Amino acid sequence: MSRRFVNMLEDGENLDEVYLLADRQLRANRNGDTYLLSQLRDRTGQISGLLWNVTDDSVRHLQPGDYVKVRGRVQLFQGNLQVILNRIEAAKNENISSEDFVPQANTDTDRQFERLKQILLQVQDEDLRALLECFLSDREVEEGLKAAPAGIRLHHAYQGGLLEHIITLAETASRIADLYPRVDFDLVIAGTFLHDLGKLWELSFDTAFQYTDEGQLIGHLVIGVEKLNDKIRLTEQKTGRVFPRELALRLKHLILSHHGTYEFGSPKLPMTPEAIALHHLDNLDAKTNEFLSLIQSDPNSGSNWTPFHPNMQRKLYKGGEGPS
Repeated sequence: MSRRFVNMLEDGENLDEVYLLADRQLRANRNGDTYLLSQLRDRTGQISGLLWNVTDDSVRHLQPGDYVKVRGRVQLFQGNLQVILNRIEAAKNENISSEDFVPQANTDTDRQFERLKQILLQVQDEDLRALLECFLSDREVEEGLKAAPAGIRLHHAYQGGLLEHIITLAETASRIADLYPRVDFDLVIAGTFLHDLGKLWELSFDTAFQYTDEGQLIGHLVIGVEKLNDKIRLTEQKTGRVFPRELALRLKHLILSHHGTYEFGSPKLPMTPEAIALHHLDNLDAKTNEFLSLIQSDPNSGSNWTPFHPNMQRKLYKGGEGPS
């Protein structure tokens, strides 16, 4: 019997399948009874699984990143599918293929990384190019980019997603540079590479996509500035000259301001033309990818609309049958 991927599940069906446990939380209902809220993932998406009347001891052995065998019933609740579990246990003696559980990009990451190097090393500023060369020659950075997602759930949430996000921004910046001759697109292109690079250490992505302790406590913006400082020192050692202070400040500002507003976790608002350009390029790609992912993963194939997404305060239109 073929496996039931998340995007195949339907309201009312009985489920007996293996998934990756992406997250688990013990919560209390209105009566004070404890229940388990689990996030079950495979390569096609993620679904919540709820198991009533549990104790910490009964589920302590189940940890994010484990493969679990679940039994239960799929139900539609407030426009979204979930699984009411009868049982969840560690998967044993199961024929498990990791490729079934980790979302992956549909692109050649080796080819993408070579294209990224080509774009970045075309910058004209010698100090900036030397800095980028230090990053690109770092094996940890290269291997991380080929495997890391850009987000946990929606924003390029698949292996290689961060590289795909960066290359899209770099390509877009290169194509529009001549429209804004007063903007320093050497800086913008460097910013497309550096702005989310801290996610290589903020996120864990070997199996389940999770935040590392460093990611939870510090976050990718601060991590990104720390890694930039490290590479600036290495660049100075290799070139034998002091890295320009003004250039370093502008690069750090690109990282720290790219979220755009305080409410979205940006410690600084964009205060240079390059920073505001990077913010809008980043937001364009992230939000467009999020819309496309939500539409593609929506299990309600019979509807022209997705369910209401509270975090976005809207439904998304998937399209009708067209004019008759």
